[in-house]
Amino acid sequence: MRIEVNMEQKLNQGFPFWKTKALAEMTVAEWESLCDGCGKCCLFKIEDTDTGRVHYTDIACRMLDLNTCRCKIYEHRFEVIKDCLSLTYTKLQEIDWLPESCAYRRLYEGKDLPSWHPLVSGSQDTVRQASISVCGRALPELSVDLLTIDDHIVDWFD
Repeated sequence: MRIEVNMEQKLNQGFPFWKTKALAEMTVAEWESLCDGCGKCCLFKIEDTDTGRVHYTDIACRMLDLNTCRCKIYEHRFEVIKDCLSLTYTKLQEIDWLPESCAYRRLYEGKDLPSWHPLVSGSQDTVRQASISVCGRALPELSVDLLTIDDHIVDWFD
């Protein structure tokens, strides 16, 4: 016999918000907290025009702090970096290049957050310990000749 647990019962039983709410129902604070701070979305990407496949590089946006893997100007990023993406639920449905480890993608695909995610582990350090973070693996955009971007495609991404 299967017992149905409704959403209100789950909330009262202490389930975390990502297990009780759909992505589209989350508050701004809940949505923002899903970001694990890996920095992967801040890496330059190259799309193969023949296949449509997206390749990640080890070149990071100049605003990514490579020590913390956080944006140096997060509150003003769209004003400074014109092609910076504001990830919303609507856009999430259209984007197919988010890393497999991304919490937004995982939840959208019906998967749970992994044990290393800060909301699960309680620590930002677990992202680095699990080798998910680009810290120590990426190069700052301004230190690279972008004409050689093909030489910077990485195979350690997912």
